Amino acid sequence: MKASAFVYPWDVVGDPAAPGRLAALGVRQATLASAYHSTRALTPRHPRHRVVTAEYAAVLYPVDERRWAGRELRPYAAGAWAPAADDPYGTAATALAGAGLDVHSWVVLAHNSRLGAEHPRTSVVNAYGDRYPWAPCIGQPEVVAYLAGLAAEAAVRPGASGTELESCGWYGLAHLHAHDKTGGVPLGDAAQYLMSLCFCPSCRAGYADAGLDARELGEAVRRALEPVWSGGDPGDGGWAAVERLLGAEPAAASLAWRLRAARRLQEAAVSAVRAAAPPGFRVLLHADPVPYRCGANAGVDPAHVLTVADGVVLPCTGGAAAREAVLTPFAAHRRAESVLAANLTVVSGMGGSPGTLARDAAHAASLGATELRLYHAGLASDADLAAAAAVLAAPS
Repeated sequence: MKASAFVYPWDVVGDPAAPGRLAALGVRQATLASAYHSTRALTPRHPRHRVVTAEYAAVLYPVDERRWAGRELRPYAAGAWAPAADDPYGTAATALAGAGLDVHSWVVLAHNSRLGAEHPRTSVVNAYGDRYPWAPCIGQPEVVAYLAGLAAEAAVRPGASGTELESCGWYGLAHLHAHDKTGGVPLGDAAQYLMSLCFCPSCRAGYADAGLDARELGEAVRRALEPVWSGGDPGDGGWAAVERLLGAEPAAASLAWRLRAARRLQEAAVSAVRAAAPPGFRVLLHADPVPYRCGANAGVDPAHVLTVADGVVLPCTGGAAAREAVLTPFAAHRRAESVLAANLTVVSGMGGSPGTLARDAAHAASLGATELRLYHAGLASDADLAAAAAVLAAPS
């Protein structure tokens, strides 16, 4: 299978050996970040630094001021960690292409703490009235328009032959926000869903369109969660637990609104990218087949998303059962040309297992995966990269 490795511009810029090292890994593609959230990243091999602190979500190329003139919501230029005037994405992309790698952009969309801090109205608001500044509410037309514009600009960079859109859907409670202190009470899938329901004005209107009274829904959410806070039912059990906690009809209506909003964003983002891209430009979404889930791998309807995008990138670290749960629903709806990329973590310190990469990749292929993604070439140790390279070099 074709393999690609994720990489940041700061892994490459200033390190002349980085492109050749990545090519020697045995991958044919580099998935290079062009718009990324705040992070603190290790750079274990860079000759100039060991830690890069990206203080806020930013684009890693010069912003096109004409595109954003007069618009209140717009991308943030990167700070000193990746000066936008120097076009770190473009510099890295050129170097990677020079090493023979196909370069695809990597774009993070609905995950931006600075946007929420400076424009609080754009954030998800939970049933208790708490705002999630890291999570732009994709039920808001203003947010969708901003994210679609960002997708088009950040995806279609010079030299890129495709893009992978992360966080192209709902974000919710589960997010490592600064020094996270939210693990004191365990929350299962159902409780996470309830804590991720948005009650901003746009979502209140959306619930009404779905036949729900937002005030009553908020009361039902708080009532359902009350036992969780006292150490009772953590809300495990998937969608059946959501229906049990909230009631089948309110649960279905709330999900109907969220699915409609997510589809609107996904269709708008992909359409914007296609309108800006040359023919043959490939668009993939980071996705999860469980529609009510939130996060970087946004919950989608597999049957729908494969009619919108050219394929999906799927989280496949976590064992055979987890891979099967993620890949099987997409394989059932895959078209001949659809890409199902199995994303496997090869950083041991982040829960990855480069030593079992061959077995895990073979299992993913048996379930319908057509490509591999290795997370993450810049963060992995030398030993992790050597283990991955040995697998990629082995005869298939």
